Amino acid sequence: MLRYPESYRNTVEIIRETMLRTTDNVMIPLDNVATIRLVDSPPTVNRESGKRRVVVGANVAGRDLGGFVAEVQQRVEQKVRLPEGYYFSWGGQFENMQRAMSTLMVIVPLTIVAIYFLLFLMFNSVRLAGLIITVLPFASIGGIFGLALTGEYLSVPASVGFIALWGIAVLNGVVLVNFIRQLREEGMPQDEAVREGCKLRFRPVMMTATVALLGLVPFLFATGPGSEVQRPLAIVVIGGLITSTLLTLVVLPVLYRWFEPPIEETAEQRHQRLTNADV
Repeated sequence: MLRYPESYRNTVEIIRETMLRTTDNVMIPLDNVATIRLVDSPPTVNRESGKRRVVVGANVAGRDLGGFVAEVQQRVEQKVRLPEGYYFSWGGQFENMQRAMSTLMVIVPLTIVAIYFLLFLMFNSVRLAGLIITVLPFASIGGIFGLALTGEYLSVPASVGFIALWGIAVLNGVVLVNFIRQLREEGMPQDEAVREGCKLRFRPVMMTATVALLGLVPFLFATGPGSEVQRPLAIVVIGGLITSTLLTLVVLPVLYRWFEPPIEETAEQRHQRLTNADV
């Protein structure tokens, strides 16, 4: 591809007289090897990587982008026969979504592993870390139901919402389990410690979930630019907080009985136990 100066391309006649050098070092006009004429054509000829490109655009509404593109690809493969040298390349928001999903496929497992590792460092117990990790499916259930009830689809913003939701759910689980563990280390029986922990940590857990939930409610009614990002994220977090809070306060204390590690006896408790035994 080349572009001549204005004086060499301002009329068809001048372009026809453009001289070419052959392999035999002979000069001939361009008109001898090509037909030069004015025709109606697109205002620009787009190229990418040295190849001509024609863009066919579409705006997707009312369904997920990935499913729409998959259906179009299937129909195009069945019904469209391209000439030799032509091919389709699917780009735009779909290409961006594919790149983001590929990144999330790596980030999500790393996030779960990082959460488990931090919980292990905090409690120094594989059992308690595993117990609190169980809040992740509790939270995910609400997010999935929220997307289904509102007609939304699992998109990149929704996936990011799940990661944010897991952080809040794990925080509530830590608040509850850590307090129960403290009561147990102080010598309180297991059943009593679980009941007391749920009673005294009910308000902090509810406050954490309620503040995060109410802060995202305006996003549910967003209709302007950016609402396609805000609504799925808010739906996932709000739906997940409802189920995770309920299940954290009900199911997690029940599971604590099976996940609790042995309690290390302090010197004071041992002395008290021996004293009672002597009496």
